[in-house]
Amino acid sequence: MSLKLYDTMAREKRPFVPADPERVTMYVCGPTVYGYAHIGNFRPVVVFDVLFRVLRHIYGQDAVVYARNVTDVDDKINAKAVAEGVPIKTITDRYLAAYNADAAALKALPPSLAPHATDHIQAMQNQIAALIQRGAAYAAEGHVLFSIEAFPDYGQLSGRPLDEMIAGARVEVAPYKRHPADFVLWKPSKPGEPVWDSPWGAGRPGWHIECSAMIEAVLGLPIDIHGGGIDLTFPHHENELAQARCAHDLPTYANYWLHNGFLDMSGEKMSKSLGNVIIPHELLETTPGEVIRWALLSAHYRQPLDWTPSLIEQSRAALDRLYGALQRVKGLDHEDAAPPAGVLEALSDDLNTPKAYAELFALAKALETAHGEGKALAKAELLAAANLLGFLEADPDVWFAGGADDELRGKVETLLEARKTARTAKDWAAADRIRGELDAMGVIVMDSAEGATWRLKDPV
Repeated sequence: MSLKLYDTMAREKRPFVPADPERVTMYVCGPTVYGYAHIGNFRPVVVFDVLFRVLRHIYGQDAVVYARNVTDVDDKINAKAVAEGVPIKTITDRYLAAYNADAAALKALPPSLAPHATDHIQAMQNQIAALIQRGAAYAAEGHVLFSIEAFPDYGQLSGRPLDEMIAGARVEVAPYKRHPADFVLWKPSKPGEPVWDSPWGAGRPGWHIECSAMIEAVLGLPIDIHGGGIDLTFPHHENELAQARCAHDLPTYANYWLHNGFLDMSGEKMSKSLGNVIIPHELLETTPGEVIRWALLSAHYRQPLDWTPSLIEQSRAALDRLYGALQRVKGLDHEDAAPPAGVLEALSDDLNTPKAYAELFALAKALETAHGEGKALAKAELLAAANLLGFLEADPDVWFAGGADDELRGKVETLLEARKTARTAKDWAAADRIRGELDAMGVIVMDSAEGATWRLKDPV
């Protein structure tokens, strides 16, 4: 089955053909660790985790090398450290640990590699030196700048004319720039900021050189796939591309460019000034990570996603439906199975997760209606399909019970058995009374043809 991906550079879906099927390389821009990441930051985490899983399924687990960087040198990090009066590493370690924990809670597999910018300063300096040697960069007043006039293809990725890019990019026009759009590769450090020696004076790297140098260092050039949010297309990815190609006279930097769409909050752009920023680190205190993951993948990754309170409710209900199907066959033994063709076809078509969700529900229905040996196969296929998407990893009983302790679980099961007896005897008053008692305990009862399941209400 051929995997097709929408390539931003080509502006069309293309069959994916890696340069080396035994070493498929993918790089995704990771966090700048100065605070808790917001919900929009985690959309690429789960989107490219699905792609990572699909690639591993096609080429083998050991054949895919996925790198997601950590930006641990940045103005915002410096400002946070100064504000708290602590070393910079205290800030970066704290928020990287939180980011990794949150990503794991959203069921994202750890990347193969997680290069830190501060561990690759020499690689950045080497790439800068190569750019200067080739006439694509120049030193001026303690800075080194990339000369966009040295790269005729500049703007090819974003597809915007240079004048438009300059107008929309808040370009800093400094007297030492040869062209207003030239961007910084190396700059002097301010007092209290991290500083490294270099041939052009003590200082630190610019943002864009970090990724291109780390990709060269840990993956090699060119790479198969470069991913990230659509907001990074310009200037970040445009500049990465220019740097790497000019440094080594390469015709290609990445063979496929993938960008996920924006996330809006109830129809408005997410903004700290509007007070509508959702922080998964906080949301996870009341909402299972799989629910957040389901919500983030509910729209096609290239489309905008409107984050609303009802989206979380719908996502929880969808997963309850799937876990309910598994709970009703909890004791049924099964062999492992390959993901069914329907799910593979959906994900092979540029990661069509909405279509893959429909396939999951079809598999759950097949499980409910199957008989005999077919039921075990149906369960195995549902689990295999869900695993490819990063779902249904919990024990169904634990999923529904949530934070219930053994004592509460025992009470609930006793009451459900009493309610079942009352319903069998058509004692509807007693059944309703028991349901009311369960509701007062914070328990939601879900009836189906196969019996009743339950879960705790989500905390308000």
